[in-house]
Amino acid sequence: MGNKDRDITHPYNIIKKNNTNILLVCDHASNLIPPKYKNLGLPEKLLSEHISYDIGAAGLTKKMANSMNAQAILSNFSRLLIDPNRSVDDPTSIMYFADKFIIPGNRGIKDQDISIRAKEFYNPYHEKIEETIISLLNNSFVPLLISLHSFTRKFRDRIRKWEISILWDSDDRISAPLIDLLERDKKYVIGNNQPYKGYLRGDTLYTHATSRGLPHVLIEVRNDLITDDNGQEIIAKYLTKKLSQVIDANIKNISKLKQFGTKSY
Repeated sequence: MGNKDRDITHPYNIIKKNNTNILLVCDHASNLIPPKYKNLGLPEKLLSEHISYDIGAAGLTKKMANSMNAQAILSNFSRLLIDPNRSVDDPTSIMYFADKFIIPGNRGIKDQDISIRAKEFYNPYHEKIEETIISLLNNSFVPLLISLHSFTRKFRDRIRKWEISILWDSDDRISAPLIDLLERDKKYVIGNNQPYKGYLRGDTLYTHATSRGLPHVLIEVRNDLITDDNGQEIIAKYLTKKLSQVIDANIKNISKLKQFGTKSY
């Protein structure tokens, strides 16, 4: 999945559906970097690595949008330009060092250039999510936000045993019954706020869901399970089935706005 001769015409892609309150978001769907940024000084092959995007997450999101009859918004730019799952003022929103690689084009970046990237990529993506949520609320739907990510099996010489992980903050309306269902099923090794915590002030779910009391959950899938179309199809069908069971069993509880606060600081 190279970047050569490709440009970004829109900072996001949309899958539109009618008569649904389910909104999927995929923050790290793409590895695209416009030619003017010259790959941020990185060799082409690194743009296909996990430092540039969440491998398999876009395909998984698209398949789940179809199987769940859900709307979806997917980023169309590499997180190396600016990470949409951070606040703009978070020092990790533009990384000059990712995993074991130095990002030359991000070293010593000036505030003016950060603002340019935010205006070009970050803001339109989040504005589209916000616009979609407001539209659903105005049509008497309480949106259910599901954020989809992938993670590596090995990170800094440590093996990650989890295959599917559920990340959450204080609102456990979806996460608690989903974790319970997945663990009882015993088909995959399930993580609970692993390998990351599900609460970060300024991330996508905090900004759009936690802050206004929308039901939500973040699902991380180990990327070796979704590297190809077949793997994405298997996981999409599995997660769709389990999420549908959770939604149906908790429909009254998730059909209202409710503030739970946050563990973030």
